[in-house]
Amino acid sequence: HLAAIMKSPTAASESLDILSARGFTELFVKDRPLLDVRAPVEFTRGAFPTAHNIPLLDDDERRQVGRRYRRAGQQAAIKLGHELVSGAEKQRRLQAWQQWIDENPEGLLYCYRGGLRSQLVQQWLAEAGIVIPRIEGGYKALRRFLIDSLEQQVSELDCIVVAGKTGCGKTHLLQHLQRAIDLEGQANHRGSAFGRRVQAQPAQIDFENRIAIDLLQLADAAQGRNEKIFIEDESHSVGSVSVPRQLFSKMRAAPLAVIEQPLQERVSTILNDYILANFSDFQQAHGSQAFPVFADYLNESLTRIQRRLGQDNYRQIKGQLEEALEQHANSGDTAGHRQWIASLLSDYYDPMYDYQLGKKLERLVFRGDAQEFLAWAGHLETQNGSLS
Repeated sequence: HLAAIMKSPTAASESLDILSARGFTELFVKDRPLLDVRAPVEFTRGAFPTAHNIPLLDDDERRQVGRRYRRAGQQAAIKLGHELVSGAEKQRRLQAWQQWIDENPEGLLYCYRGGLRSQLVQQWLAEAGIVIPRIEGGYKALRRFLIDSLEQQVSELDCIVVAGKTGCGKTHLLQHLQRAIDLEGQANHRGSAFGRRVQAQPAQIDFENRIAIDLLQLADAAQGRNEKIFIEDESHSVGSVSVPRQLFSKMRAAPLAVIEQPLQERVSTILNDYILANFSDFQQAHGSQAFPVFADYLNESLTRIQRRLGQDNYRQIKGQLEEALEQHANSGDTAGHRQWIASLLSDYYDPMYDYQLGKKLERLVFRGDAQEFLAWAGHLETQNGSLS
């Protein structure tokens, strides 16, 4: 119904630049900036990594036009739409779009279906002497393209799953490789009960879009060669989002590379990632209230696995955590966190990992420490993915 805010596009607007589906691959491979003119509520439900939302109608205006359409029909909705976006308000939105285009000269424009809303914005901008291509089919066509692309890319995917006990630094190791997908990075979550980060996770649709784009970019870089891609071992859920079903099925059958690091090195990695780096993020987000919020986050995370820990282990680790937080609060010394981290690894994560790995040994193609893995993986990348 939002299309009712504008009259039919003129012949001039129909002649403006349009990007068809033939250009979608290049659009995502090159990370072209995208101007999304849908309402904010639509943008929140699903968008693309390079998209910026400057709506034609805000959420309240969108609701008003929809109500008017249902109560009084199309002509009344058209009239209301022009009243809402006219005069000074129209000029304000034009200026916002123009500023974005000036900053993103390679940008493209879309609305939900690539129809009347984006045509109107494109026409208004053209009348102001500003040219921006419009995406044929809009968000819906781009999303459909990524769904189909994800299915195709996963069906052809040749991957190695990188596993290892908690704290082995698997995510850090993947960042040293040329051909890897960082599921935790795209999910904005570290993949455990303590993995939540300050910034919110993406919507499920956005997470899937990011993975599809990663695969498109890796395929483009491979230039038709069949090259292996490294993916960190994950459960089906990474925080609040889920690994796409077809990708997760592929991962469960893929060859396995296992990273082995001593306990104290793993404790150090977790201390750096989950305590030091995380607390720094909390400080930026919460200022003077960062420490109590961070302490609540750690305690809540531990409570989530209380039943699986068992009461004795939970009480022991809870006490160690409280002592560490008290020391941290009083002196800024974070060394006390090492004790509860080590207990949590020894009493919970490591036994669970050993049990799960025991069911996957037939898939094992590598086992070694971090440096040995990087050497092995680097050789594999230079040999075009051959495991021989």
